[in-house]
Amino acid sequence: MDFSLSEEQQLLKDSVQRFVREEYELESRRKLVASDAGYSEEHWAMMAELGWLAVALPEEYGGIGGGPVETMVLMEEFGRGLVVEPYLASIVLGGNFLMAGGGNELKTELLPKLAAGELKLAFGYAERQSRFDLNDVETKAEKNGGGYVLNGQKGVVYHAACADKIIVSARTSGGSREAGGITLFLVDNNADGLSRRDYPTVDGLRASELELSGVAVGADAVLGEVDNGAALMETVVGHGIASLCAEAVGCMDVLQETTNEYLKTRVQFGVPLSKFQVLQHRMVDMFMECEQARSMCYMVTLKLDDEDPVERAKAVSAAKVQIGNSGRYVGQQSVQLHGGMGMTDELHVGHYFKRLTMIDTMFGNKDHHLKRYADM
Repeated sequence: MDFSLSEEQQLLKDSVQRFVREEYELESRRKLVASDAGYSEEHWAMMAELGWLAVALPEEYGGIGGGPVETMVLMEEFGRGLVVEPYLASIVLGGNFLMAGGGNELKTELLPKLAAGELKLAFGYAERQSRFDLNDVETKAEKNGGGYVLNGQKGVVYHAACADKIIVSARTSGGSREAGGITLFLVDNNADGLSRRDYPTVDGLRASELELSGVAVGADAVLGEVDNGAALMETVVGHGIASLCAEAVGCMDVLQETTNEYLKTRVQFGVPLSKFQVLQHRMVDMFMECEQARSMCYMVTLKLDDEDPVERAKAVSAAKVQIGNSGRYVGQQSVQLHGGMGMTDELHVGHYFKRLTMIDTMFGNKDHHLKRYADM
């Protein structure tokens, strides 16, 4: 198969590379992470102006009409720069939820705002007892006249602090771990009864714990079908995982390139470290892990449009397992081969390894997805 990018996709890649090179030097990122918002509104406005927020949205709703491949190109370059703007939460997850679960009126109202950078979204799904099970939902949504009242908690909701609306999974029927009976709701971030505790994550992003106490929403807040939100979640999270895989590939590429360059310049016993055969073997192993991860990233990206949900789910889990294995190996080798300074916060190697570690845990780590793949 021909995996080369089209002319338009290559131009997109080049523009994101230029942005990362000019705006995401380590010290600049450090200042962004330490700021109150944890990201740059100027960067977000620039992304909207360049069309990156609209690249995968339909043309009839103000988008450019791209697809998973264009998103992969963006996310890979974002991984190289450790970009902290809420692209995954707002555009990849939020945008796909609106496209797959929103009615025409809702899409007409919200998708153009999303493309213009005027609307940000977040996704609240995890609960204290749920671990990696998307269907383990105890947050309740009870009928109240023509709408619903939500009660429960959600944890580790990425970028909830800056989101205008939060997509929340809640149980409208069934047992706490059943796939049936889950409904998705679009909740205003300033809704009465919604409280938030914000905090920074180990990889420099922002997340929140949500408490929903009597949050009232209308029937028009439902995304998809009532009691059938599990299928919609699995589809959209599949897109999210594919994007995370692309981001991880970008992170691994930087670690492999940086470590290779360091071994060529660091002299020990009168010769560069790259002359030692055992270290050459390690660099080859790192390169192979990067390439295997890239291949699986391409595979899952192309499988996202597969009509068979089982094949799609298997591709997602297989890619997540490979990314988890490769990310850990490349990260550990990079830290070790840089010696003592590989452990310091001043060197960017540790920042990439932290992000790879968090990517492994998001939406299920490699052990979870290996079991999931075996079960299928």
